[in-house]
Amino acid sequence: MTANKRIVLSSDHAAIDLRRAVADHIAAQGWDVLDIGPTTTESTHYPLHGKAAAEKVASGDCALGIILCGTGQGIMMAANKVPGIRCGVCSDTFSAAMIRQHNDANMLSIGARVVGEGLALEIVDAFLGADFEGGRHATRVEMIEAS
Repeated sequence: MTANKRIVLSSDHAAIDLRRAVADHIAAQGWDVLDIGPTTTESTHYPLHGKAAAEKVASGDCALGIILCGTGQGIMMAANKVPGIRCGVCSDTFSAAMIRQHNDANMLSIGARVVGEGLALEIVDAFLGADFEGGRHATRVEMIEAS
């Protein structure tokens, strides 16, 4: 687990309730949670929220980020446009751990219309509980960053 325990959360309107559950869950584990919204269920644009969260991670203001939208896909695509961000969508705990261990992912995306709250919290725990393994994986991450 990362030494800097500040984490940013954001979502679109479809994932506000799940984002709040995730925020409460990780705050209870000692994380300093920066929840940048939105605060209402009024329709909003996930690219804006994905980018805003990614910028907090890329700047070093937050060590990690968790973003959510209906499928997790669109907001992830927006986040990955920010240099230095490696974000993956996960619907299972194995993938959540592996994107940290093998890809040094610094952001996790979850689809609120894909997984329920219980599984989402397990995915978050798997992501936050894993560490980058380095070694041969470091070369691959360097290749991702160079492209």
